[in-house]
Amino acid sequence: MFVMNAIDEKYMRRCLQLARCGQHNAKPNPMVGAVIVSADGRIIGEGYHVRCGQGHAEVNAFASVRAADEPLLPESTMYVSLEPCSHYGKTPPCADLIINKGVRHVVVGCTDEYAEVQGRGIRRLREAGIEVEVGVLEEECRELNRRFFTFHREQRPYIILKWAQTSNGFIDEHGHAMAISTDYTRMLVHKMRAEEDAILVGRVTDEREHPQLNVRHWKGHNPQRLVVDHNHPLRLDSLYHQQIQSLIVEGGAKTLTSFLVRNLWDEIRVETAPITSPGGTRAPQLPANAVVSSTVNADGNTIVVYRRA
Repeated sequence: MFVMNAIDEKYMRRCLQLARCGQHNAKPNPMVGAVIVSADGRIIGEGYHVRCGQGHAEVNAFASVRAADEPLLPESTMYVSLEPCSHYGKTPPCADLIINKGVRHVVVGCTDEYAEVQGRGIRRLREAGIEVEVGVLEEECRELNRRFFTFHREQRPYIILKWAQTSNGFIDEHGHAMAISTDYTRMLVHKMRAEEDAILVGRVTDEREHPQLNVRHWKGHNPQRLVVDHNHPLRLDSLYHQQIQSLIVEGGAKTLTSFLVRNLWDEIRVETAPITSPGGTRAPQLPANAVVSSTVNADGNTIVVYRRA
């Protein structure tokens, strides 16, 4: 039975740190980081998956090893946040590369749920006589690529429902938009938009507020803009085939509720301001299986993120 120790945790945290560097350009591939540690505890190579179609984290980690350190590989340990691939895609299998480089010990953060992998990479390494340990910071490694895993498991995007409300539970004032977010929390929303693939509102919100739904208050790519109504319903299978791995729903109460009643959500982000509304549209009701994942106080407002129980 594998027991995680502080040393394994330290190097896996470095893998996660590296992996996040590929947040914007690795899509639709997962974010992955890799570190090679010599027998004396020295990092002799590290890398991450920079861009889809280019070298994976393991490839870049081996490429960073100096010629003088190459002889150390057979006694070194490779740490990688996600199971090495075993199939030919746009690049050759990383499992084969590890075998060919002579590394005898590999520590994996979590297995890959993608159909082309699913344990095959780990099995190939073990069949080659390599000692493989799995599960170091497993929850954090899965959390990093929760969009990727949800996309392939559910064949739909990872769905984030988002709304801002007053302290007495309204999202507008008698049907008219009101300033609930601050300049700072609005910037945080735009940061979130830059991290997701698409953003959606309903027709009424689009016609009433003409939202730009871009990242003008942050640097990054604008998410794909989607507007839905009864004549133009959302087809998740269409988003799946377009390789849209994540979707923010910023519509009004009716649009948001339509996702909630169908249990189509993975994350809910609610911003509450210390102001009241004399009346208007009530904020959607949180589902019974929503549990608090994080709470942040920002510029006087409270932002709570919920996940499924």
